[in-house]
Amino acid sequence: MQITAPKKVLNGWAMYDWANSVFNLVITTTFFPIYFTKATPADITLFGTRFHNSVLYDYTAALAFLIVAALSPILSSIADTRGNKKKFLRFFTLLGSIFCSALYFFKSSVFGSGESMAVYGLGCFLLSTIGYCGGLVFYNSYLPEIAAPEDRDRVSAKGFSMGYIGSVLLQLIGFALVVLHAQLGLDEVQPLLITFLLVGVWWFGFAQITFSVLPASKAAAHVHKGNVWKDGFTELKKVGQQVKYLPVLKRFLSGFFFYSMGVQTVMLAATFFGDQVLHLSATKLIVTVVIIQLVAILGAWIMSVLSGKIGNLRVIIIVVLIWIGICIAGYYMQTATDFYILASVVGLVMGGIQSLSRSTYSKLMPETEDTASFFSFYDVTEKLSIVIGMFSFGFIHQLTHSMRFSVLALAVFFIIGLACTIFALQKQKQLAA
Repeated sequence: MQITAPKKVLNGWAMYDWANSVFNLVITTTFFPIYFTKATPADITLFGTRFHNSVLYDYTAALAFLIVAALSPILSSIADTRGNKKKFLRFFTLLGSIFCSALYFFKSSVFGSGESMAVYGLGCFLLSTIGYCGGLVFYNSYLPEIAAPEDRDRVSAKGFSMGYIGSVLLQLIGFALVVLHAQLGLDEVQPLLITFLLVGVWWFGFAQITFSVLPASKAAAHVHKGNVWKDGFTELKKVGQQVKYLPVLKRFLSGFFFYSMGVQTVMLAATFFGDQVLHLSATKLIVTVVIIQLVAILGAWIMSVLSGKIGNLRVIIIVVLIWIGICIAGYYMQTATDFYILASVVGLVMGGIQSLSRSTYSKLMPETEDTASFFSFYDVTEKLSIVIGMFSFGFIHQLTHSMRFSVLALAVFFIIGLACTIFALQKQKQLAA
């Protein structure tokens, strides 16, 4: 019987969420998208093709997640067989924090205001995103090692809550720099660049707490000595074959794949929608994202409590139904007030569905030493869903010249995800009968 690790280890594990979540909020969701669209030309020519700058951002994000999806099985296989998860977690933390900090030089005084500046900014964003996502593979794979099945919902929710609290704190610091820039003797651009630098330092600094307390993972008994590039995909294929014979997990993962297309894309593209469709100011957009994060803390806690009462899959079904309503409401949204109200609802269901999906997967997966390979499979599923979601969002925007149609199209992904999750619940009830 597995025993949950001491409180010090659980807190240290959750601290990595505190450390790296600032990237997801401050860089991916708020400050970088706002600054990128303001600092670069509206239309950018790359490889002989003209792109709207927000569409190019969508495609770059999709490319970053595609690269991570390709690397994940290789890296997790090495970590599982050699027992060096912590080393890879350190490497990706260093990669992400360095290139995040390098965004401090993403300014016209260094590159001018043309394509070269856009390429530098997107390059740093691409590499720091790879660092962020790559680290999550190994961070998530620690969950089954440090928490017993009955404690995983609680521990997972604690990690997400820590992440939201930490990211909101740094977001408020960045917001203060933006609002008080004149009093601080800064121009309008410097607060954003300083915030980019702070994110990198915060990420690297607080991650050291995690590294100091997380146990060294054990190498699997069946150490594979073949080609690591080939072995990674062999491990992934092996996990896929096991999933085929786990009917509830198979259906859940199918649902997760589709509803994640919507969840992650909404999170990544919401700022662009507020900026380019509703024409909200940078200050209002930052306030909105802070609201989302604060409500998400409450959402993660509520979903954790509800899952204990009615079961994980039932809660996920309810949340996905709410997401479908969000997409439809987003299509008709017209005012800043509409945006704030919808943002509050997004926050409530965003934290809950992420935390609950991770813990549900950890409970449905079989007991195994190859936790990194199983979480790599989960991570690849999520990242491929983001690739399709972001590409679809950007492509529909490019095609229709309206982001509203892109938002509405996300409802289709949620509907398919809802159907698969309902099938998973029905199968779970059938097997329990």
